[in-house]
Amino acid sequence: MPELSRRSALTAAAVLATSAGTLSAVVPASAAGHHDSPGTFDEVYKGRRIQGRPATGSGHHAHHGAGYAVFVDGVELHVMRNADGSWISVVSHYDPVTTPRAAARAAVDELQGAPLLPFPAN
Repeated sequence: MPELSRRSALTAAAVLATSAGTLSAVVPASAAGHHDSPGTFDEVYKGRRIQGRPATGSGHHAHHGAGYAVFVDGVELHVMRNADGSWISVVSHYDPVTTPRAAARAAVDELQGAPLLPFPAN
């Protein structure tokens, strides 16, 4: 009897999951609905005004698929949504959070009163 390789086992499992219609059970719930855009927010957090809203148009946001704009004191905070549904920013890139609001708050915490400088996006 031939030895079962890892690739063969994974292929067989994927075929079975797809044919049984259980692929959605394998995908985490947070990743399944990751295209839902969060609502808007506008608040003062630790003396800094943070805002967020769905982005429209075909700018830098559409390129990364985030479709969401976040601002700290009127300066855009570049945010990106990860495949698992978490959010990161250029200020707190290695600390994913659950919402763009949390990303803005984390950026304010990290800035410690320093101004946010515009991020030159190409």
